Amino acid sequence: QVQLVESGGGLVQPGGSLRLSCAASGFTFSSYVMSWYRQAPGKERELVASSGGGRTTYADSVKGRFTISRDNAKNTVYLQMNSLKPEDTAVYYCKLVMTIAGVPVTGYDYWGQGTQVTVSS
Repeated sequence: QVQLVESGGGLVQPGGSLRLSCAASGFTFSSYVMSWYRQAPGKERELVASSGGGRTTYADSVKGRFTISRDNAKNTVYLQMNSLKPEDTAVYYCKLVMTIAGVPVTGYDYWGQGTQVTVSS
């Protein structure tokens, strides 16, 4: 049973920083992509950042402010969020997708429960 557990969310003032963590367990495959998504009230869930196959990608709205990193030995992905803005307020979700030769495998994608990030003065 694959489990993803996020932590690190909270309330922060505009311009502040937070670091989210997502620890994955219960799987044996060695190749996978780990990503962060977010969903604000009344909006669709959107991709924030992704790391896998030696590549990282970011949404335009967070480039230069957010950094995704991985500790493969711990099966953990992090999201360092700096210069936070009120529009970054959302529930942040971690996602893990198994890959083979860099291609996502259908049916082998998993989500965490989400962690709330609120940016407000």
